[in-house]
Amino acid sequence: MKTSDISTNTLCYHCGDDIASDLFISDDKQFCCAGCKGVYEVLSQNNLCNYYVYNQAPGQTKRYVEQHFDFLNEPAIFAKLVDYTDEKITLVTFYIPAIHCSSCLWLLEHLHKINPAVVQSRVDFLKKQAEITFDHNKVSLKELVEMLVSIGYEPLISLQDIVKEKKNSVNRDLIRKIAVSGFCLGNVMLFSFPEYLGISSLEAQFQSLFGWLNLGMGAVVTFYCSQDFFTSAWGSLKNKVINLDTPLALIVAVLFLRSAFEIISGSGPGFSDTLTGLVFLLLMGRWVKQRTYNHISFNRDYRSYFPVAVTSLDENGVEKPVPINDLEVGSRILVRNNEIVPADSILMKGDGCFDFSFVTGESEPKTKVLGEIIYAGGRQIGEAVEMEVVKPVSQSYLTRLWNNEAFQRNESKIKNFNDTIAQYFSAVVIVIAAGSMGYWSFMGDTNRAWDAFSAVLIVACPCVLALSTPLTLSTILGIFDKNGFYLKNTDVVEQLARVDSMVFDKTGTISCPEAVDLSFTGDLDVYEETLVGSVARNSSHPLSREIVKWLGVRSVFKTEGYKEIVGKGVSAYVDGHEVIMGSRAFVVPESDINHSSSVVHIRIDDEYKGFFKINQKWRESLKELIDSLKSDYRMHVISGDHSAERKSLSTVFPEYVPMLFKQSPHDKLQYIEKLQDDQNIVMMLGDGLNDAGALRQSDLGVAVTDNINNFTPGSDAILKGSSMGKMPQFIHQAKMAIKIIKFSFVIASIYNLIGVYFAIQGKLSPLTAAILMPMSTITIITITNLANRYFARKNNLR
Repeated sequence: MKTSDISTNTLCYHCGDDIASDLFISDDKQFCCAGCKGVYEVLSQNNLCNYYVYNQAPGQTKRYVEQHFDFLNEPAIFAKLVDYTDEKITLVTFYIPAIHCSSCLWLLEHLHKINPAVVQSRVDFLKKQAEITFDHNKVSLKELVEMLVSIGYEPLISLQDIVKEKKNSVNRDLIRKIAVSGFCLGNVMLFSFPEYLGISSLEAQFQSLFGWLNLGMGAVVTFYCSQDFFTSAWGSLKNKVINLDTPLALIVAVLFLRSAFEIISGSGPGFSDTLTGLVFLLLMGRWVKQRTYNHISFNRDYRSYFPVAVTSLDENGVEKPVPINDLEVGSRILVRNNEIVPADSILMKGDGCFDFSFVTGESEPKTKVLGEIIYAGGRQIGEAVEMEVVKPVSQSYLTRLWNNEAFQRNESKIKNFNDTIAQYFSAVVIVIAAGSMGYWSFMGDTNRAWDAFSAVLIVACPCVLALSTPLTLSTILGIFDKNGFYLKNTDVVEQLARVDSMVFDKTGTISCPEAVDLSFTGDLDVYEETLVGSVARNSSHPLSREIVKWLGVRSVFKTEGYKEIVGKGVSAYVDGHEVIMGSRAFVVPESDINHSSSVVHIRIDDEYKGFFKINQKWRESLKELIDSLKSDYRMHVISGDHSAERKSLSTVFPEYVPMLFKQSPHDKLQYIEKLQDDQNIVMMLGDGLNDAGALRQSDLGVAVTDNINNFTPGSDAILKGSSMGKMPQFIHQAKMAIKIIKFSFVIASIYNLIGVYFAIQGKLSPLTAAILMPMSTITIITITNLANRYFARKNNLR
């Protein structure tokens, strides 16, 4: 009886995972599975092992999932996917979620060494995109994708790539205005140097020329760069509301008119430098406020979950890839293991076992019988099945669920501090300025009246609100970003600070989909454990690897006659014994044992030995998270899954926390509405399509995912599962940010009152006011930024 020792303390050379078996060895290097070993051998054969030099274990575990990319050979799909093609060269851009380090960049930019038909490849690390130029006469698009898959960098190709509705997150018009205003500011300051330095000997014609040049650039900034402020101010006045842009537009107009009057009359140099500088800073503030993450989509729809094509069967049973939008009622389709059902269909042939966890929230796969309707969105687990489409994709359950009007987001639900305070602040400033002008006009001093009016508007400019608020909140976005919490925009920070109720989905949100908690029920002695481990180590299935780790066998036997049937189980002869592992129907078909699909049954020879049960495992920090939140927030658990985990959850959540199970997407949405009707400000944390309505209805929808590049429903924020335990720190940081903004507003108000006191008396010239205004704004912005960094360190958010 030959055995081989198992190394239990070695890490995989490719991905860094623990090695449970020494079966996978190449060039004296050990790997955790056949996938990692295969990637290494591909790189080794092409002299690309420098991939492992830049980072230790840079790869990701390659799971063997049967892939079918025949649809990429379809001309219609090819034409929609590629960016450019001619008689020889094709350019295509792929989104590759596995990109994560410098080794990834190095390897993907050396694809030509694996296949010379690749002319060039360039990687955008932040967007996780690879732009590949290749000779399609030597390598097809399908072969190119298969090559990427073989080295562990599978592109994510979805229906949304086909429709190419990729919204540009950059406001190009705003960027142009920032560039123009910046150009004008620099030149105005250059032409104003004689004034700054007090050079009185400059010839009169040059003084006049510089003045007119400054006025011209001021006009460009006023009538082009500032037009959004005037448009917004006019729109608010038509609606009988004063917003923050109203005094800003008035200040810009006054500065330009005063500049024009002084330059044309020759009475002064004007305020073109103040005007251009103010507009430039205000536009920068707007750009910062609109900042978001261009590599993350907060508004994905069902098309990014759907496949590009499906395998269609004709009357003779011949398989052909067909674009998903070409499916018609009555079409016969083939759905293989791990593929998604694209449209509502009837099961016609094969054993159907479908995972609907993303659509309904149920963690247990459902077994379906012939003739039963299978709704779109389910993922087949097991053998390939034949189905007949009964509804087109546009009318399927999944599509109707997504397009339900009740699930559409109300974008006006978030009210920020600026919007609330602006109408009062702006009205007071305008009234004081107008009153000062009226008083001095009545007193017969017209010059002082104009000076007082201009000085009040300039010194009381709401720049602190227009600049410090977006800059402060943008700093918070950067802090959250580093800690795995991605907010849609700066307004979400303020909403986060207001939350008083939290609703948690169960499956995939507070449970960890990547973690496996195994338990065994039955009777296995040490020898039998070795038999089971010897078989399991041959399988590339993740659960088989977990079983090997759980058994922790120190030696293995040689296996013979190994067979693996996808979706059912594995069998082999080990040391003269037949070992069968898998589903109940595969292992003990004659038995009336009734377990869920998350069970692996074991039979040795003709004796049933028991089963491994895969239990849901809660996130590591869940207990600490709930303990820190329970005193300040009302919490709720709502799930589409069954109530089997209620007892386990009761050890994590306080007994008074409501727990609702078997809730449909509409039930979840209505529950959120009920909480809001009771004046609660609700944060919903979910992960699946069944949470889409609740996420959109909630005051703050947070999509939880273990990979931010995977499909997530539309939300206000995306939270990495590993960062869920930091939620109390995130909320505290948001609250402190709001306090900092309010504090800066108080300081600015005190400054404004002092300035206005002198301005209304005509003792503060517009020039002095124009100098003091940006100085105070920059000072306050600096203080708020430092305060944010301080509280971030205090909250352990670095």
